[in-house]
Amino acid sequence: MADTRTTTSGGGSGGNRSGSGGRGNSSGSGGSGGTGGVRADAQRNRQRLIEVARQAFNAGEGKVSLEAVAREAGVGIGTLYRHFPTREALVEAVYRAERTRLCDTAAELLAELPPDRALRAWMGRFAEYIATKRGLGDALRALVASGTITKSEAREELSAAVRRILDAGAAAGTLRADVEAEDVVVSMVGIVSVCALPEQQDQATRLFDLLMDGLRTAPAAP
Repeated sequence: MADTRTTTSGGGSGGNRSGSGGRGNSSGSGGSGGTGGVRADAQRNRQRLIEVARQAFNAGEGKVSLEAVAREAGVGIGTLYRHFPTREALVEAVYRAERTRLCDTAAELLAELPPDRALRAWMGRFAEYIATKRGLGDALRALVASGTITKSEAREELSAAVRRILDAGAAAGTLRADVEAEDVVVSMVGIVSVCALPEQQDQATRLFDLLMDGLRTAPAAP
């Protein structure tokens, strides 16, 4: 905390320029345009911090220097703490951003691929999402333990994304119509849980393929 206070107040010239620049823009440009510009800059900084943190957590297995995240994002540590007052707040933002990105991918894949191929591709994205969760380490586990993040909330969102693909596949006649989306999510969680090591990735791929074999409609009898 001592480092945080010192950097925020004494590291000072960058923070002061940011604050005074925002006020100058508001008064000098009639208010709304300048304020909007500051908000846009703040949003870009936030997104950049989340993306840099995601990459860092993936590589560092949770042992990530917040100072390094701020430096790589091109902002001061004070800016990072204004957006994310604690390490846990940054971890939560990374986790929620990744989950939203994964769920949004369902529609994107359906726009590019037939439903069965879209679902198989989504499984690969799901494995990447789980890798990000592992990288977040103890901080994410603490958020789950505190109830800030709930497994039921995550499962509902992931199931909705899978259901979207399953419904498209059922309509196209390529995926079974009697499958529960939550069952697919639970199956995928099981696969990535038992194949967590890097040397098990080929096995995970084979298991995802087996799962897909069970989800596709049976070929018509000759």
